[in-house]
Amino acid sequence: MRIELATHPGEPHHPNEDFASVALPASGDGGALVLLDGVTPPPDGDTGCAHDVPWFTARLGGALLELAGSRRDMTLASCLAEAVSRTADAHRATCDLTHRRTPQATVVVARWDAGRVEHLVLSDSALLLAAPDGTVTPVLDDRIDRLSALGPVTDAQRNAEGGFFTAAADPSVADRAVTGVTPRAEVTALAALTDGAGRWVEVFRAGDWTACFGVLAKEGPQALIDRVREAERATPGRRGKPHDDATALYAEL
Repeated sequence: MRIELATHPGEPHHPNEDFASVALPASGDGGALVLLDGVTPPPDGDTGCAHDVPWFTARLGGALLELAGSRRDMTLASCLAEAVSRTADAHRATCDLTHRRTPQATVVVARWDAGRVEHLVLSDSALLLAAPDGTVTPVLDDRIDRLSALGPVTDAQRNAEGGFFTAAADPSVADRAVTGVTPRAEVTALAALTDGAGRWVEVFRAGDWTACFGVLAKEGPQALIDRVREAERATPGRRGKPHDDATALYAEL
C-alpha cells in the first residue's frame, strides 16, 4: 500500500485550517481516511465561538477518524453524526453553537476492507476513485456549484433547506452527505482533495479529474499543490481567495 499526504496553508502567517489523516488497522485488511476543509470565518471574526477553526477541525477530524476506523458496525454517515455530536459537546457550555458562523468544515471520508470501499462527501471537497482500467470517478457534492450558477452564494444559504451544507454543530447534517459503496475489486486507488487543491481542475482548468489523479499518482500530492500555487501566481484575481489552504491525500489500495 502506498499513502501520501501533503498540505500547505494559503497564507504563511495564518494557521492551516485543513485536516487530513489515515488509519490502518493492525489486522491489515483495510483502512480509513478523513479530510476536512475548515470554513474560514468572516474578517470580523464573529463566530459565537471561543475556539478557532483549527481547534474545530482537529476535534472533528480526530473523532471521525477514530469512529470510521474502529466502528465497522456504523455507517460513515453515523460516524459523522457521532463525531459532530462529540465535538459540539466539547464546547457547548462555552460557545453559541446556534450561530450561523459557528466553526464548521467540509468533509470527505473513505473506508475500505477486502470487500468494499465506502465513501462520504459533504460540501465542496472532492473524492476521486480509480478503477483497474484507469477510469477515474469523482465523487462530488455539487450543491455550491449549482447555487453559484444561479447567482452569488450567500451566508443565508449555509446549512439551510435549498442551500448547501457543512459539518458544524448539528449531527443531522450527516443525512445530507453524498454517500455510496463500491466493490473493492473496482477500486485500485483513491484520492481526497480540499477545494484549495482541487482549484487545479475547478478554477484554473489545467486538466480534468483524470489528469489531476494522474499528477497525484505519478508525482505525488505535493506536486499537485505546487502546480496550484504556480497557477495562482500566474493568474492573480481569479475566483475566490488569492491562495487557499490546500491538502491532498493519495492512497493506492
